[in-house]
Parts: sequence; structure tokens; C-alpha cells
Amino acid sequence: MRKTVYLGMIADIMHPGLINIINEGAKYGDLVIGLFTDKAIAQHKRLPYLTYEQRKNVVENIRGVARVVPQDEWSYAPNLRKLKPEYMIHGDDWQQGPDQELRKEAINAMKEWGGEVIEIPYTKGIDSSSLDKEIKGIGTTPDIRLKTLRRLIEAKPVVRILEVHDGLSGLIAENLEVKNGLYMESFDGMWSSSLTDSTSKGKPDIEAVDLTTRMQDLTNVLECTTKPIIYDGDTGGKLEHFIYTVRTLERNGISAVIIEDKVGLKKNSLFGTDAIQTQDTIENFCQKIRAGKNAQITKDFMIIARCESLIAGKSVEDALERCFAYVDEGGADGIMIHSKEKTGDDIREFCLRFKEKHPFVPIVAVPTTYNHLREEELASWGIKVVIYANHMLRAAYPAMVKVAQSILAHHRSYEANDLCMPIKQILELIPGTK
Repeated sequence: MRKTVYLGMIADIMHPGLINIINEGAKYGDLVIGLFTDKAIAQHKRLPYLTYEQRKNVVENIRGVARVVPQDEWSYAPNLRKLKPEYMIHGDDWQQGPDQELRKEAINAMKEWGGEVIEIPYTKGIDSSSLDKEIKGIGTTPDIRLKTLRRLIEAKPVVRILEVHDGLSGLIAENLEVKNGLYMESFDGMWSSSLTDSTSKGKPDIEAVDLTTRMQDLTNVLECTTKPIIYDGDTGGKLEHFIYTVRTLERNGISAVIIEDKVGLKKNSLFGTDAIQTQDTIENFCQKIRAGKNAQITKDFMIIARCESLIAGKSVEDALERCFAYVDEGGADGIMIHSKEKTGDDIREFCLRFKEKHPFVPIVAVPTTYNHLREEELASWGIKVVIYANHMLRAAYPAMVKVAQSILAHHRSYEANDLCMPIKQILELIPGTK
């Protein structure tokens, strides 16, 4: 009877190193590939370019592979204990670096039934991370970008979205990573905010900047990033206009639009009841959502309904009535619930009650006023997407003012040196500058 050999892999980019380790593993018996799912990958690095099913189709057709099973955890141990293979095979590159803990877990698990871990010398000259960077440098397509948000929502406990208002802030959302134990923290996507887009142009946040103008600026972000983008659609405008907004956004690879259930001249929600906030009727807003859903071409584009009941001083009951209708009658793909209360208690009550009826409809939150709450707690309420909606512009303005004040005070820029990044770093910031 042939022995079982286990090999875990992501298999997004197939290269000679992976083929070599597959060939080596097949020498010991029937090779079972534990293919990492999106869920297993998303907490540690960005999603693969290919879906699980696409990667599975590639791997199971490689000579030497007996079968493919999903690996739902970053750790190999759960699958090893389930399958109890005689051998596990892995490249010896995990003897150093962040994967040492994974190696220790796998070795201990294999010892439980007398299994053996075989380490294959790492194929020199082949680096998956470098290959990934090269592919990333080429860019993405609207179709791939568009689909990524739904994949992230399915794979991650919380999808983390950062406001961007130009190409430079887009590069921060695209590239910034922070190591946190076994996890690599990064932003999953970007928020094209009408507030910061208007403010960066010196205009009020009253829908004064039209779609064509916003798309011109958003193109700068699209050209230098690959992550999914959620578009702040304000009220969506007239129903007839919203249809064209959906088609334009979808054609450009935007993953979702969020529209709010208000009518009349827009006043920013954070004014709350200090400004008159007039909500649309449930019937009219559902009609607008339906028109948008009928206008889209792909099933991947999302229309998310933003409910302003709590902002307008109404009850959680009112918010629930509206949001149930937006999903059940309008066909909304998700709900954004907004509040300016600092405790977050009203958001929590809404989420827990909404999820009782619609456990699989994603809830979006913008915790600007209740920002003492961590993402983990928001996720426990059922919130799936967290948007940091205006922080990049809010951070940039005071920094620029401080530099300008220093120049005015000292009649030179010398004292502002420490407040500015070096010229050389600026030149190296944008790929292709050198």
C-alpha cells in the first residue's frame, strides 16, 4: 500500500521551484496537496490573483499530484492531524524567518503518529515574493479588481478599507504593511470619499463635484494601485443618473458604490441633527437600488445601501425597517449603518438585530466617532467592512500647515527639514522615477 505525502501550497504563481518540490514529494508516495483557501491566506498576506477553484484546477492537473484538499488554516497542523500522512514535505526555507513557528507545529503534529517531515533544499534563484512584486508592478485589470472585494468579504473576519484622495495616498493604502506577531497587517482596499475628494479641491461636501470630475482623479488612483475600491456615491443623485454612475464605476473596475437614503441638498452626516437631514421614502430608495442593480453587467459589482436613520435622530427600529426593505425589496448587496454617537451602542444593537434576519448580508461601518472600538469588537457584532473614511486627508492638512508655519516664522525652510521626507525618498517613492 502506497504511503501518503502531504504538501501545503498557495500555488498562485507556479514556478520551477514548486514543480521541483512536487516531483520530490511524489517519490515518497501518493502526493496530497493541501491548497490554501482564501480564508487561510487573507489574514497573513494579500489574496492570490487566482481564486481557489482556479488554483485547484491548475494543481490537480500537474503530474505527480494524487489529489487536492483545502487547507483552511495558516497552520498545517489541523490538516495533518486529519489526514495523518506518513510524510510531510516542505522547502527548507521555513527553517528561518516568520515560518519557524509553523515548522515547529508541523513537526510536533507529525510525531504524534510517527510521521516524518522531509525538507527539500530551497530552489535558488526562484523567489515567489519577487515574482509577486513583478506581477504587481504590471498592474491589474478592471475585472480582477472588481471581483476582489466579494472574495475578501467571504475570506476575512473584517475587511479594512482606507480613504484615499489621490495617487499618493493610494500608494500608501496599496503598499503599507505592519508586522504584528504571525500576522502581516495591511489595508484590503480603498474608499473614494466624496468629503475628502471635495475638500482636496477646496469645495464644500454638497455633491458639487460631479462624477466625471471625480473619475478623472480616481483614474490616478486606479493607475498606480491594484486593490479594490469602494466609491462614495452620496445620494446617488436622480434615479436616471444613478444608472449611468453604476455603469461607469463597473466599467472602470470599482468594486462597490455606497449610496445614502437622503434627499435634497447634501449636508455631511456628522452634523447629525444640527443640520436638517431629510431621508428618502423607503419605496423611492428601493426603486433607486433596483434600477442600479438592473443596470450592472456583472454579478460582482456591489450596491450598498447607507442608512441615515440614526444620524437623523430616529430609532434603531426605524433603521431596521428601512434596511430590511433595502435588502428584501431593493436588492441591496450590503448595508452601511452610520451614527455620530460616541459609544457605538446604537450601532451594536442595530447589527445584532439585523444579523438575526440577514446573517450573510455584509454590514459596513465607519467608526469615525466611536473610534475607541477595535476591529475585533466590531466584527463580533457582525460588521464585515470597516472604513477609515477621512483620515489620510485629515492627517495631511495639519502636517502641511506646520511646515508652512515654520517657513513663515524662520524665513527659510531649514527648520522644517525634520517635518519633511528627504528629496531622495520622494524620488524613490514612485516606481519608474529613477
